[in-house]
Amino acid sequence: MKIVVLLLCLLVAAFGKENLNAVDTNSSETSDVHEPVVIKDMSGLSDDEVRQKAQKSDQKSNTAKKVPISNVVKSVDKRGKVDISKLQQPWEELSPTPDQYDWVETKKGEWFKGDIKGMFDNELEFESEEIGLYSFDFDDIAQIKSYHIIDVNIEGVATIPGILRYKDGKVRIIQGKDTYTFDKNQIVSFAISGNKERQHWSGKIAINFDARAGNRNQFDYTVQADLKRRTATNKLLLDYIGRISRSNGVETANDHRVNEKFDVYLTRYFFWTPIFAEYYTDSFKNIRSQYTLGVGLGYTAVKTKDMEWDFSGGPAVLLTNYITVPKGTDASVTSPSLELSTRLEYELSKITDITYQYKLTLTNPESGTYKHHMVLTLENELFEWLDFDITAIWDHTKIPEVDSNGITPLQNDYQLLVGIGIEF
Repeated sequence: MKIVVLLLCLLVAAFGKENLNAVDTNSSETSDVHEPVVIKDMSGLSDDEVRQKAQKSDQKSNTAKKVPISNVVKSVDKRGKVDISKLQQPWEELSPTPDQYDWVETKKGEWFKGDIKGMFDNELEFESEEIGLYSFDFDDIAQIKSYHIIDVNIEGVATIPGILRYKDGKVRIIQGKDTYTFDKNQIVSFAISGNKERQHWSGKIAINFDARAGNRNQFDYTVQADLKRRTATNKLLLDYIGRISRSNGVETANDHRVNEKFDVYLTRYFFWTPIFAEYYTDSFKNIRSQYTLGVGLGYTAVKTKDMEWDFSGGPAVLLTNYITVPKGTDASVTSPSLELSTRLEYELSKITDITYQYKLTLTNPESGTYKHHMVLTLENELFEWLDFDITAIWDHTKIPEVDSNGITPLQNDYQLLVGIGIEF
């Protein structure tokens, strides 16, 4: 219970940092290099006034240029009349004016109207009435014109809120007084700004269910849930896997695992984790409850259009409460530990993705010496919001704890899950 309370306190402290990290660029105080810095708009203008400034900038860039005399001569037809259509600006070069909505143009010349959710890991999340919630490869985007204020995290500089304009590999962030311009490869991430907390959240839930009746009465259910909270400077990941199985009224499986990981972006490739935690229970492994709490560092080793591969790790504390133990043995064991993890995401095709997660925890012999948790998922997109998932899970404990009856649980547990996943 103490660890749960500590976990909640650390989460509150972590979220509180987001407000404390905003600084005035005119301040003479310096901040720690590891603290995210926010360059606020100190002009005093309202959001609508900043939008008007951005629109004037758009109009200025779209102002028709003077037509050279040579072009006018070339546009004269056989009857001696000037063909105006040859002198007009091509429609492909024109762009819509953001009004209540953000606009995104792909390199194919298609414009989409809707709301920018954010850009993370080179994926632009966008929601509109026409296509629903959709993820674009950022490399396929030709132009962005935001209506909403966007927080843009620039590597090695700061997080800058403002109206976003992106074109020709350059991003412009427009504030009431200043306009900042950066190259595309300097962008770590960006997300919609504002006080609506729900704008930062997304998730997925997958359900696997099997019920039988007749000669054999059996009930099996497994639920997987992933929840993400992402801003321009940090990312919170929560995931849950739970399984209950009964056969002829006898329970044959009952285990649940909850993981939490809070990452803060330092650069496009480095991040640190001020807190990661796990809760695990499995009555058939003689584990009443197991808590892990730690800190770590991470690095993105591969980041391409189709693949991203992260590695992270750090020290932690592991508290295990066993259901039963032999006489003279402590039912609760606390151990220092080292946790190492990796996550691989690979896009096989436009509708098929592979996700691989592996976590290794090194502890003392009383806590199992070492254990690992591996999840491999094949996601097949049926609709924008619906996936057909196949998941393989392998859990291993080197030295399981013997219960009071002298029974030692097996080292390995395997699961193969087939189900439907709903994204939101």
